[in-house]
Formats: sequence, C-alpha cells, structure tokens
Amino acid sequence: MRTHFLLANNAGVDGKKPPTTYVPPEQTLDENQMFESICKGINFDKYEDIPVDCTGQNPPQNPISSFEDCAIHATLKSNVVKAKYDRPTPIQKWSIPTILLGRDLMACAQTGSGKTAGFLLPVLTGMLERGIEGSPFTELQEPQAIVIGPTRELVAQIYKEAYKFSLNTRIRPVVVYGGVSVSHQLHEIEKGAHIVIATPGRLIDFINREKIGLSKVKYLVLDEADRMLDMGFKDDITKICCRMGMPDKFNRQTLMFSATFPSEIQQIAHQLLNDYIFITVGMVGGANQDIIQNIELVENKEKQEKLLSILKNQNSEERTLIFVEKKKMTDFLALVLCQHNLPATSIHGDREQREREEALAYFKSGKTPILVATSVASRGLDIPGVNHVINYDLPASIDEYVHRIGRTGRCGNIGQATSFFNPSNDSQLARPLVKILSEASQEVPHWLEEQSGLSSGLGGFEGQSEERVDLRKNGNIQIADSTKEQSIFPSNNFEAPSGDFGVEESWE
Repeated sequence: MRTHFLLANNAGVDGKKPPTTYVPPEQTLDENQMFESICKGINFDKYEDIPVDCTGQNPPQNPISSFEDCAIHATLKSNVVKAKYDRPTPIQKWSIPTILLGRDLMACAQTGSGKTAGFLLPVLTGMLERGIEGSPFTELQEPQAIVIGPTRELVAQIYKEAYKFSLNTRIRPVVVYGGVSVSHQLHEIEKGAHIVIATPGRLIDFINREKIGLSKVKYLVLDEADRMLDMGFKDDITKICCRMGMPDKFNRQTLMFSATFPSEIQQIAHQLLNDYIFITVGMVGGANQDIIQNIELVENKEKQEKLLSILKNQNSEERTLIFVEKKKMTDFLALVLCQHNLPATSIHGDREQREREEALAYFKSGKTPILVATSVASRGLDIPGVNHVINYDLPASIDEYVHRIGRTGRCGNIGQATSFFNPSNDSQLARPLVKILSEASQEVPHWLEEQSGLSSGLGGFEGQSEERVDLRKNGNIQIADSTKEQSIFPSNNFEAPSGDFGVEESWE
C-alpha cells in the first residue's frame, strides 16, 4: 500500500530551505474534466426549505429563481450549463442579485452550499460589464478583483472555478500561493491578471515586489472570512486593505463568505464593509443537517484501536477524511493505517506543496481512499465522494468542528461524521456540541449531556442568540460615522510595509 511522507530534512547547508522550484500542473483544457463537479444528492431539493434572512438597508427584494433569468453575463450562463448547475442554491439566489446591485455583502451559509459560485458569477459579470482593463506583459499588473483565502488548497480550488466560469471571456484569472516557484507565478502574472486569487502572504510579497498593484481593485472577496479576520491573518488583511494602495471601503465592493461568523468577527468585519447586506442561510454557525453526526466517548489510548475498528468495518472504497491536531501525528497515523492494509496518505502544513497536491489528487481519485489531515484541509475544499469525516482529535473551537465535518454531506448528499470525545481534553466542547447536535436534529448521547452540565467552557461558542444573527439587529454593532477613520482598520495613507512575506501564515 502506498502513502506519502516528508523527507527527513529539506533544509540547505546553511539551515535554510532552498528556493522552491515546484511548478503545478497546467490547468486542463479538457472541458469534460474542467466542468466536473459534485453530483447533486437526494436532499438537494430540501435546500428550498432552508430559511433565508436578508438584512440591511434596502436589501434586494427578489431572489433569482434560475440562472437563465438572472443578469449574469451570457457567456457565464453557458459555462454554468456546462457545469450542470440546473438551478441556484439559496445562497446563490440572494448573493448574486445583491452583488450585481453593487452592495457589500456578509454571507453565511452551510458548508457545501455553493458559496464560491455565489460570488464568482456576479463578480465576473461586473468585470465584463465594466470593461476588462490592463494588458499582458506589463511590469505591474493591476487586477480589478482580488479573492483571498486562508489555505493554498482553497485558493487553488477557487482558481479552478474562476478559470472554468470565465472560459471564452477576456478575463484572465491568476492564482498565487506559497510553496510554488516564485518565478513561475511572476511569469503567469506578467501574462495578464484581471482577477487574482491568493493567500495573504504571497499576495503581500508580490505587491512589495511591485508586480501586483491594488489601485484599480473594484471587488475584494474574503472567502472563509471569519478565518481571514481572526488573529492569525488579521494583520495581513489590514496591510492589504489599508496600507498598500487599495481603494477604501467606500470605493470598492467588499464581499465576505463563510459557514461561521462569530460575534467578535462580525464586529471586525463591519469595519471593512460599507452599508452592507447580511445574508444568512439557515442558522449562522450551524451544522449541515445532511451530515449524520456521531460522538464517541474515547480515551486517548483507545483512539487508534477504535479508528481501526471503524475503518475495517466500513466499505473499503469509502473515502474517509481523518482530522488530527498535530502535524507529526498525520504521517504516523497514515503509516499505521497502511501497515493494517488500509491505504492512506496525509496532508499538513510542513509537507512540500508537491506532496500536498499529490496527496489530495490520490485521495480525490480514490487511489488512497483515506486522508489523514490537520485543519489545513478543513475549510472550503470540495472533494467529491467524501463519505465519512472522523475527528480523531476534536478541534479547540466549535466553529472549526462545523467546518471539518462539512467536508462531507455536500450539495444535498448524505454524509457521516464521527468524533472521538476525550473528557480530559475536550470538556470545553461538550456544551456547544450538544447545541450543534440539537439544532441539526441529531441524537445527543446521554453522557454528553451530562458532560455539558459539568462543563464551564464554551469552546469559542458563547451560546448567545446574538452570535447567530446579524448583530446590527439588536444594536451590538455600532454604526460608525462614515466620515471618521476606521478604528480597527486605519486609513489608506500609509507606506507599504517592507519585508519578505513570501510564505503565508500556517493556521494549523
């Protein structure tokens, strides 16, 4: 059985890693491969019953009912047909007209509900209607749209979606992220870059090199926005939005998407948005009801045996994604599984980018139907046919739990999630887990209810109703005077910071 492991030492003689020379495979020109997508599941029609809340001043009154009748560009409509999107999901019904109206947007919808198309289709339409600016082979490329995501795998996936939707238009998408040859990415940028999809670190690096300029940005998209605005990435987002020449929030359109928007992140996001619409599909921060959630009481020393029992008693072809907390545990656990004739591979932030992409490709193809991962694989990734997500280690926060289990049960398909709960490590999650299970109409184990009564921690989930709605409704966000400087994100009149930001921050 095959698995993939890190080299013992990738450092050079001076202790530093040599420059990365990895060049990803070219984007396929085969339209059959390009337009492959997750097939709709038996519960896709139930999306129609999910309640949608649209708040803000003068929100759109009429959601779209079909792609044919909405105002997206004709060429994009033909590409939507090729992608076999027969009708929009709830988030697409509301986000597309909102963005086409020129409004800023905070959008929260369950995992696997079509958020990427929900912002790409109207943004690409707006770019085509405004007229594509810029020319290839100029020293400085000034894109009209910037999409920022927290992980390399996610931005690579968004790029593929942008590439297919913009097929047969003049729009040229470019993706930039760490772990890939800088010279290769610079060459791609020089060919023309109308929409740039990026991780924060590599984007800042190329701005500092004066290869990408932000002065003509009309659209700023933060995907997995709650992650982009927490302490891991907030400083980088501050630099990009406020100190590197990007138009301020009154002169650009800012769009934020995620499956979770905790109250503290809403407070921060508010300061980047101008007169925005808040769209919530279902309950903010809630789990997808198409996922069968099982919580197992398992001590640390029993986890390996329990995992082997589960895997050996399920269909060997089922695609299973296993989450652990520590990077070193991913490779160890993948090796253990292979030794038990369970083909596995692993992915985490210390692996070379070539290895990360190869591991994902093997998992997607089913050659190695088990993938052991840290949280680097927990957000946004669309992997067809993931039948089972196992939290070998539970995450520290309930929001991360929602994102992890959301790798299955996508697009109306039924998924399964099993989580190992160790009372000595996970007691702070007991109460929010009970709430998440109850809201998703899942069975709550009696022992977990008892644990939740004993637990004083909230696992990053305060349990207050205000966290699950637009905080403007009950006055928990102060509407700032638009003539005054933003308090968290300063004005745009600062020099760009110096320094090498070539590798994005790890968030594992």
